[in-house]
Amino acid sequence: MRFGAGSPRAWSRVLGVLAVLSFAAAIPLCVLSHQVANGVIAAVIGVPSAAIGMLVIRRQRDNPLGWLFLGSAVCQFVGTDGGGYALLAYHFGHHLVLAPVALALDQIWGLSLVIFVLAVLLFPDGRLHSRFWRWVLRIYGILFVTLLVAEAVAIAGALTAHPVRVDESGGLAAVDHPVGWFNAVQGVIIVAIFGLSLSFVVRQALSWRRASGERRQQLKWLASGATVSIVCLFLAGSSSSSSSSNGPTLWGVLSGLAWMGVAALPVSIGVAILKYRLYEIDRIISRTLAYAIVTGLLVGVYAGLVLLATEVLRFRGSVAVAASTLVAVALFSPLRRRVQHAVDRRFNRARYDAERMVNEFAARLQDAVDPDLVRADLAGVVQAALEPTHVSVWLRH
Repeated sequence: MRFGAGSPRAWSRVLGVLAVLSFAAAIPLCVLSHQVANGVIAAVIGVPSAAIGMLVIRRQRDNPLGWLFLGSAVCQFVGTDGGGYALLAYHFGHHLVLAPVALALDQIWGLSLVIFVLAVLLFPDGRLHSRFWRWVLRIYGILFVTLLVAEAVAIAGALTAHPVRVDESGGLAAVDHPVGWFNAVQGVIIVAIFGLSLSFVVRQALSWRRASGERRQQLKWLASGATVSIVCLFLAGSSSSSSSSNGPTLWGVLSGLAWMGVAALPVSIGVAILKYRLYEIDRIISRTLAYAIVTGLLVGVYAGLVLLATEVLRFRGSVAVAASTLVAVALFSPLRRRVQHAVDRRFNRARYDAERMVNEFAARLQDAVDPDLVRADLAGVVQAALEPTHVSVWLRH
């Protein structure tokens, strides 16, 4: 079947092929330019975005969020390619063609994040029924175009300078570390874009109060993914900066794991858009929160015991680490049960109430002797805990 030049399916295939090719090119370029971390970041954020984008376009072709995801992923991959290629040309001394073009393409990576923020405003169906928010979208678009033009002028000026200055990540130093007029223009636009991005979050938070049913579940997915991504971005940035000069350490491992969590935002938005098993979001939130609390408590206990054993009791380092590890492992299961119980009581009330009813029924069952009373009690517990449309109990005599 042939499609016209403006066919959405044809454009989605073109973008999909471009995403695959640019990601495939990013792997050897990042390895050769010793920028493996940049390749991992692009893969962690870009691959889920591209996959969700293709899936949304296939299921809901009129939803612009699919195109935003896919376009953002392509920009991340192409920007990573440009940075690696520019490093090979300017830092490693390889005589490569189109090296200035690669420097310009490296700047696309940051612009992809500006595109991706629109997903929060347009969530979940891409429609804005309010005239006010349509005007906000227009203002956001004007700011984006202005930033694009300003960066194009700054890139052209940096490429015509002699010599061309490239930073350690393969980007133009004049653009990555701006000065003069571009610094002022970029700073104002970024502050305005950040303010509008916060208004997108406020819009979704206000819609939560009016939402019910499936819409409320979708907003839970959005809030959960955004929270995980923001926390992981903070951890990744802080841990990578603290471990940059010390080689591979525990902080470096934490930084790599934190980057994995950034993918929570595109994945959670994709799940919410496609409406897949939304009823499990309460359990996911409670489990995630419980394990996060337990992890934080155990890390604090572990660090405190190591400091106590090494600094106060003057044990050897290996003995202190081994003993602290054993204590943390022993505390995991009882601590997880207690924290999960407290979290369920606050954030997953339905599951907490059902579990409490079942435990109370089991306690009454130990002293019950009348089958009719047991049958009536069982039916009442099932009705109260699960709220089915019909309950029947059959006992074999």
